[in-house]
Amino acid sequence: MVRKTFEEKSERILEKIRLGNSFVDDFIFEEQEAADIPINALRIIFNIISIISSEQFRPEDRPKQLSLFNEEFETENNIFASIKIRNSKVSPSGSTKQVIDAYEFLAKYKMSWYKSVNSKGKEIKTFGGLISTPSYDQRGYTTFLISSYWLRKLIVIPEYNYVLYNLVYNISNNKHVIFAIWLSKIPLSGTALKLSTFNRKFGLNYKTPNDFCFKFLKPARISLNQFNNLSFHYKYRADLIYIIPYQTNSIPDESLVTSISEKSKVTRRLNYFRKRYCLEEEDIVQFTYQYRNIPQTREMIERCFNAFLKDCRLNRLKSTDVNGIDFLKKIQEYIILHYRNTKMGELLPNGYPLII
Repeated sequence: MVRKTFEEKSERILEKIRLGNSFVDDFIFEEQEAADIPINALRIIFNIISIISSEQFRPEDRPKQLSLFNEEFETENNIFASIKIRNSKVSPSGSTKQVIDAYEFLAKYKMSWYKSVNSKGKEIKTFGGLISTPSYDQRGYTTFLISSYWLRKLIVIPEYNYVLYNLVYNISNNKHVIFAIWLSKIPLSGTALKLSTFNRKFGLNYKTPNDFCFKFLKPARISLNQFNNLSFHYKYRADLIYIIPYQTNSIPDESLVTSISEKSKVTRRLNYFRKRYCLEEEDIVQFTYQYRNIPQTREMIERCFNAFLKDCRLNRLKSTDVNGIDFLKKIQEYIILHYRNTKMGELLPNGYPLII
Protein backbone atom coordinates (compact mmCIF):
# COMPACT_ATOMS: atom_id res chain seq x y z
CA MET A 1 0.00 0.00 0.00
CA VAL A 2 1.37 3.38 -1.03
CA ARG A 3 0.38 6.06 1.47
CA LYS A 4 2.32 9.07 0.19
CA THR A 5 4.10 10.29 -2.93
CA PHE A 6 7.22 12.44 -2.73
CA GLU A 7 8.47 14.46 -5.68
CA GLU A 8 10.92 17.28 -6.19
CA LYS A 9 8.99 20.48 -5.66
CA SER A 10 11.49 22.71 -7.45
CA GLU A 11 14.90 22.79 -9.06
CA ARG A 12 16.32 24.34 -5.89
CA ILE A 13 19.32 22.34 -4.72
CA LEU A 14 19.96 22.01 -0.99
CA GLU A 15 23.42 22.96 0.17
CA LYS A 16 23.31 20.44 3.00
CA ILE A 17 21.22 17.38 3.86
CA ARG A 18 20.54 15.88 7.27
CA LEU A 19 21.63 12.26 7.69
CA GLY A 20 19.95 10.64 10.69
CA ASN A 21 22.40 8.72 12.86
CA SER A 22 20.04 5.75 13.08
CA PHE A 23 19.99 5.39 9.28
CA VAL A 24 23.77 5.85 9.00
CA ASP A 25 24.44 3.27 11.71
CA ASP A 26 21.99 0.66 10.39
CA PHE A 27 22.33 1.09 6.64
CA ILE A 28 25.82 2.46 5.98
CA PHE A 29 27.77 1.30 9.06
CA GLU A 30 26.04 -1.84 10.24
CA GLU A 31 27.98 -3.29 13.20
CA GLN A 32 30.58 -0.52 12.78
CA GLU A 33 31.54 -1.68 9.27
CA ALA A 34 30.93 0.51 6.22
CA ALA A 35 28.97 -0.91 3.32
CA ASP A 36 30.65 -0.64 -0.08
CA ILE A 37 27.83 1.42 -1.60
CA PRO A 38 28.60 2.54 -5.19
CA ILE A 39 28.76 6.29 -5.82
CA ASN A 40 25.63 6.28 -8.03
CA ALA A 41 23.67 4.48 -5.30
CA LEU A 42 24.92 7.08 -2.80
CA ARG A 43 23.52 9.74 -5.16
CA ILE A 44 20.11 8.08 -4.95
CA ILE A 45 20.29 8.11 -1.14
CA PHE A 46 21.32 11.78 -1.06
CA ASN A 47 18.47 12.68 -3.42
CA ILE A 48 15.92 10.73 -1.38
CA ILE A 49 16.95 12.73 1.68
CA SER A 50 16.91 15.99 -0.28
CA ILE A 51 13.36 15.32 -1.54
CA ILE A 52 11.97 14.42 1.91
CA SER A 53 13.99 17.08 3.77
CA SER A 54 10.95 19.25 4.49
CA GLU A 55 9.34 16.26 6.25
CA GLN A 56 12.31 15.49 8.52
CA PHE A 57 11.92 16.29 12.20
CA ARG A 58 13.25 15.63 15.68
CA PRO A 59 10.50 13.85 17.66
CA GLU A 60 11.20 15.78 20.86
CA ASP A 61 10.64 19.05 18.97
CA ARG A 62 7.53 17.95 17.08
CA PRO A 63 5.71 15.16 18.94
CA LYS A 64 2.50 15.85 17.00
CA GLN A 65 4.28 15.16 13.72
CA LEU A 66 5.53 11.87 15.15
CA SER A 67 1.92 10.88 15.87
CA LEU A 68 0.92 11.80 12.32
CA PHE A 69 3.78 9.71 10.93
CA ASN A 70 2.73 6.75 13.06
CA GLU A 71 -0.88 7.03 11.88
CA GLU A 72 0.13 7.34 8.23
CA PHE A 73 2.87 4.72 7.97
CA GLU A 74 2.77 2.43 11.00
CA THR A 75 -0.72 0.99 11.23
CA GLU A 76 -0.47 -1.98 8.82
CA ASN A 77 2.15 -4.24 7.26
CA ASN A 78 3.90 -3.37 3.99
CA ILE A 79 3.12 0.33 3.81
CA PHE A 80 5.31 2.32 1.44
CA ALA A 81 5.95 5.82 0.14
CA SER A 82 6.55 6.49 -3.56
CA ILE A 83 9.49 8.64 -4.66
CA LYS A 84 10.53 9.82 -8.12
CA ILE A 85 14.07 10.93 -9.04
CA ARG A 86 15.42 12.32 -12.29
CA ASN A 87 17.85 9.82 -13.86
CA SER A 88 20.42 12.54 -14.60
CA LYS A 89 20.82 13.02 -10.86
CA VAL A 90 21.92 9.39 -10.55
CA SER A 91 24.16 9.39 -13.62
CA PRO A 92 25.08 12.91 -14.77
CA SER A 93 26.83 11.34 -17.78
CA GLY A 94 23.50 9.92 -18.96
CA SER A 95 24.48 6.24 -18.66
CA THR A 96 21.36 4.07 -18.50
CA LYS A 97 23.46 1.16 -17.24
CA GLN A 98 24.75 3.21 -14.29
CA VAL A 99 21.18 4.13 -13.35
CA ILE A 100 19.95 0.54 -13.58
CA ASP A 101 22.95 -0.83 -11.64
CA ALA A 102 22.48 1.75 -8.87
CA TYR A 103 18.79 0.95 -8.38
CA GLU A 104 19.45 -2.80 -8.53
CA PHE A 105 22.08 -2.46 -5.83
CA LEU A 106 19.75 -0.59 -3.47
CA ALA A 107 16.82 -2.92 -4.20
CA LYS A 108 18.89 -6.02 -3.36
CA TYR A 109 21.11 -4.63 -0.58
CA LYS A 110 19.68 -5.55 2.85
CA MET A 111 16.58 -7.06 1.23
CA SER A 112 14.78 -8.70 4.16
CA TRP A 113 11.76 -8.62 6.42
CA TYR A 114 11.92 -5.72 8.89
CA LYS A 115 9.90 -5.38 12.06
CA SER A 116 9.03 -2.34 14.13
CA VAL A 117 6.56 -1.70 16.93
CA ASN A 118 4.22 1.29 16.57
CA SER A 119 3.05 3.63 19.32
CA LYS A 120 0.14 1.27 20.16
CA GLY A 121 2.46 -1.70 20.62
CA LYS A 122 1.49 -3.38 17.35
CA GLU A 123 4.26 -5.11 15.41
CA ILE A 124 4.56 -3.78 11.86
CA LYS A 125 6.37 -5.81 9.17
CA THR A 126 7.72 -4.67 5.80
CA PHE A 127 9.72 -6.52 3.17
CA GLY A 128 12.41 -5.21 0.85
CA GLY A 129 15.64 -3.28 0.73
CA LEU A 130 15.91 0.48 1.03
CA ILE A 131 13.94 0.74 -2.23
CA SER A 132 11.54 -1.62 -3.98
CA THR A 133 10.06 -2.06 -7.46
CA PRO A 134 11.87 0.67 -9.43
CA SER A 135 9.97 1.55 -12.62
CA TYR A 136 10.41 3.91 -15.56
CA ASP A 137 6.88 5.12 -16.21
CA GLN A 138 8.04 8.65 -17.12
CA ARG A 139 10.84 9.34 -19.55
CA GLY A 140 14.00 10.52 -17.78
CA TYR A 141 12.78 9.54 -14.29
CA THR A 142 12.73 6.47 -12.05
CA THR A 143 9.91 5.89 -9.56
CA PHE A 144 10.32 3.47 -6.68
CA LEU A 145 8.90 2.58 -3.28
CA ILE A 146 10.52 2.99 0.11
CA SER A 147 9.21 1.06 3.11
CA SER A 148 7.88 2.60 6.30
CA TYR A 149 10.78 0.96 8.19
CA TRP A 150 13.52 2.82 6.29
CA LEU A 151 11.42 5.95 5.78
CA ARG A 152 11.16 6.35 9.53
CA LYS A 153 14.95 6.23 9.88
CA LEU A 154 15.27 8.94 7.22
CA ILE A 155 12.47 11.23 8.45
CA VAL A 156 12.38 10.80 12.24
CA ILE A 157 15.88 11.94 13.22
CA PRO A 158 16.43 12.56 16.94
CA GLU A 159 20.17 12.77 16.18
CA TYR A 160 21.65 13.74 12.85
CA ASN A 161 24.63 15.32 11.11
CA TYR A 162 24.80 17.64 8.13
CA VAL A 163 26.55 16.50 4.96
CA LEU A 164 26.99 18.56 1.79
CA TYR A 165 24.56 17.45 -0.92
CA ASN A 166 27.08 18.00 -3.73
CA LEU A 167 29.63 15.71 -2.10
CA VAL A 168 28.39 12.77 -4.21
CA TYR A 169 28.85 14.80 -7.40
CA ASN A 170 32.19 16.43 -6.62
CA ILE A 171 33.87 13.27 -5.29
CA SER A 172 33.72 10.12 -7.42
CA ASN A 173 35.40 7.77 -4.91
CA ASN A 174 32.56 6.20 -2.90
CA LYS A 175 34.84 5.29 0.02
CA HIS A 176 35.92 8.92 0.37
CA VAL A 177 32.26 9.99 0.57
CA ILE A 178 31.52 7.28 3.16
CA PHE A 179 34.61 8.37 5.10
CA ALA A 180 33.24 11.95 5.05
CA ILE A 181 29.93 10.67 6.48
CA TRP A 182 31.83 8.87 9.26
CA LEU A 183 33.96 11.99 9.86
CA SER A 184 30.82 14.06 10.45
CA LYS A 185 29.93 11.74 13.35
CA ILE A 186 33.17 11.84 15.33
CA PRO A 187 33.85 14.61 17.90
CA LEU A 188 35.91 17.62 16.85
CA SER A 189 38.41 16.59 19.52
CA GLY A 190 39.28 13.66 17.26
CA THR A 191 39.68 9.94 17.67
CA ALA A 192 42.35 7.25 17.40
CA LEU A 193 41.82 3.76 15.99
CA LYS A 194 44.06 0.83 15.14
CA LEU A 195 44.88 0.04 11.51
CA SER A 196 42.98 -3.25 11.80
CA THR A 197 39.88 -1.32 12.93
CA PHE A 198 40.08 1.10 9.99
CA ASN A 199 40.60 -1.79 7.57
CA ARG A 200 37.57 -3.61 8.94
CA LYS A 201 35.41 -0.48 9.17
CA PHE A 202 35.99 0.65 5.57
CA GLY A 203 36.56 -2.69 3.85
CA LEU A 204 40.26 -2.03 3.19
CA ASN A 205 43.35 -4.22 3.32
CA TYR A 206 46.36 -2.00 4.06
CA LYS A 207 49.35 -3.76 5.60
CA THR A 208 50.89 -0.82 7.47
CA PRO A 209 49.66 2.46 9.00
CA ASN A 210 52.00 4.29 6.62
CA ASP A 211 50.31 2.71 3.60
CA PHE A 212 46.85 3.52 4.97
CA CYS A 213 47.77 7.15 5.67
CA PHE A 214 49.42 7.87 2.33
CA LYS A 215 47.34 5.70 0.02
CA PHE A 216 43.89 6.26 1.55
CA LEU A 217 43.84 9.14 4.02
CA LYS A 218 46.00 11.54 2.02
CA PRO A 219 43.88 11.45 -1.18
CA ALA A 220 40.68 11.49 0.92
CA ARG A 221 41.91 14.59 2.74
CA ILE A 222 42.77 16.31 -0.56
CA SER A 223 39.22 15.63 -1.78
CA LEU A 224 37.58 16.87 1.41
CA ASN A 225 39.81 19.95 1.58
CA GLN A 226 38.57 20.89 -1.87
CA PHE A 227 34.93 19.83 -1.77
CA ASN A 228 33.73 19.49 1.82
CA ASN A 229 33.14 21.82 4.74
CA LEU A 230 34.83 19.29 7.05
CA SER A 231 38.26 17.74 6.54
CA PHE A 232 40.84 16.25 8.89
CA HIS A 233 44.41 16.05 10.08
CA TYR A 234 45.94 12.62 10.48
CA LYS A 235 49.05 10.98 11.85
CA TYR A 236 50.05 7.62 13.22
CA ARG A 237 52.11 6.32 16.08
CA ALA A 238 52.90 2.61 16.16
CA ASP A 239 49.62 0.91 15.14
CA LEU A 240 47.34 3.78 16.18
CA ILE A 241 46.06 6.25 13.58
CA TYR A 242 44.79 9.61 14.79
CA ILE A 243 42.05 11.59 13.00
CA ILE A 244 41.29 15.20 13.98
CA PRO A 245 38.45 16.91 12.07
CA TYR A 246 38.47 20.62 11.23
CA GLN A 247 36.23 23.04 9.38
CA THR A 248 37.75 23.79 5.99
CA ASN A 249 36.65 27.42 6.02
CA SER A 250 39.03 28.04 8.93
CA ILE A 251 41.82 25.49 8.59
CA PRO A 252 44.03 25.47 11.68
CA ASP A 253 47.75 25.57 11.48
CA GLU A 254 49.25 22.18 10.61
CA SER A 255 51.36 22.43 13.73
CA LEU A 256 48.85 21.89 16.52
CA VAL A 257 51.45 22.79 19.14
CA THR A 258 53.75 25.47 17.78
CA SER A 259 55.86 26.72 20.64
CA ILE A 260 58.98 24.74 21.56
CA SER A 261 58.75 25.96 25.14
CA GLU A 262 55.11 24.94 25.31
CA LYS A 263 56.00 21.49 23.95
CA SER A 264 58.51 21.08 26.77
CA LYS A 265 55.96 22.24 29.33
CA VAL A 266 53.37 19.77 28.00
CA THR A 267 55.90 16.92 28.08
CA ARG A 268 56.86 17.71 31.68
CA ARG A 269 53.21 17.80 32.69
CA LEU A 270 52.49 14.44 31.04
CA ASN A 271 55.50 12.93 32.82
CA TYR A 272 54.11 14.29 36.09
CA PHE A 273 50.75 12.58 35.57
CA ARG A 274 52.42 9.35 34.47
CA LYS A 275 54.74 9.09 37.49
CA ARG A 276 52.49 10.47 40.20
CA TYR A 277 49.48 8.36 39.26
CA CYS A 278 51.35 5.21 38.12
CA LEU A 279 50.04 5.33 34.57
CA GLU A 280 51.15 2.56 32.22
CA GLU A 281 52.18 3.49 28.68
CA GLU A 282 49.48 1.34 27.06
CA ASP A 283 46.79 3.08 29.17
CA ILE A 284 47.72 6.66 28.34
CA VAL A 285 47.90 6.67 24.53
CA GLN A 286 44.58 8.48 24.10
CA PHE A 287 45.15 10.72 27.14
CA THR A 288 48.59 11.73 25.88
CA TYR A 289 47.31 12.46 22.39
CA GLN A 290 44.40 14.61 23.62
CA TYR A 291 46.56 16.49 26.12
CA ARG A 292 49.51 17.08 23.80
CA ASN A 293 47.71 18.02 20.58
CA ILE A 294 44.36 19.64 21.42
CA PRO A 295 44.72 22.82 23.53
CA GLN A 296 40.99 23.04 24.39
CA THR A 297 41.00 19.49 25.72
CA ARG A 298 44.24 20.14 27.62
CA GLU A 299 42.60 23.10 29.38
CA MET A 300 39.54 20.98 30.17
CA ILE A 301 41.72 18.19 31.63
CA GLU A 302 43.53 20.69 33.85
CA ARG A 303 40.26 22.21 35.10
CA CYS A 304 38.87 18.75 35.81
CA PHE A 305 42.09 17.64 37.51
CA ASN A 306 41.92 20.71 39.79
CA ALA A 307 38.27 19.92 40.59
CA PHE A 308 39.32 16.36 41.42
CA LEU A 309 42.08 17.62 43.78
CA LYS A 310 39.63 20.00 45.45
CA ASP A 311 37.12 17.19 46.06
CA CYS A 312 39.88 15.00 47.48
CA ARG A 313 40.86 17.75 49.95
CA LEU A 314 37.22 18.31 50.97
CA ASN A 315 36.85 14.59 51.65
CA ARG A 316 40.27 14.36 53.33
CA LEU A 317 41.52 11.85 50.78
CA LYS A 318 44.84 11.54 49.02
CA SER A 319 44.52 12.02 45.28
CA THR A 320 47.17 9.35 44.75
CA ASP A 321 44.87 6.76 46.32
CA VAL A 322 43.27 6.73 42.86
CA ASN A 323 45.92 5.64 40.37
CA GLY A 324 46.51 3.80 37.12
CA ILE A 325 43.51 3.33 34.84
CA ASP A 326 41.19 4.25 37.75
CA PHE A 327 42.71 7.74 37.80
CA LEU A 328 41.99 8.19 34.08
CA LYS A 329 38.43 6.91 34.56
CA LYS A 330 37.91 9.41 37.38
CA ILE A 331 39.17 12.33 35.28
CA GLN A 332 36.96 11.13 32.41
CA GLU A 333 33.96 11.35 34.76
CA TYR A 334 34.86 14.96 35.60
CA ILE A 335 35.29 15.74 31.88
CA ILE A 336 31.81 14.43 31.10
CA LEU A 337 30.26 16.49 33.90
CA HIS A 338 32.16 19.61 32.88
CA TYR A 339 31.41 19.19 29.18
CA ARG A 340 27.67 18.67 29.67
CA ASN A 341 27.46 21.97 31.55
CA THR A 342 28.70 23.83 28.47
CA LYS A 343 26.65 25.15 25.54
CA MET A 344 28.20 22.54 23.26
CA GLY A 345 27.28 19.87 25.77
CA GLU A 346 23.63 20.93 25.55
CA LEU A 347 23.70 20.59 21.76
CA LEU A 348 25.85 17.42 21.57
CA PRO A 349 25.67 15.68 24.97
CA ASN A 350 27.94 12.81 23.86
CA GLY A 351 30.57 14.94 22.13
CA TYR A 352 32.94 15.09 25.09
CA PRO A 353 36.66 14.25 24.58
CA LEU A 354 37.71 10.70 25.38
CA ILE A 355 40.96 10.20 27.29
CA ILE A 356 40.72 6.40 27.71
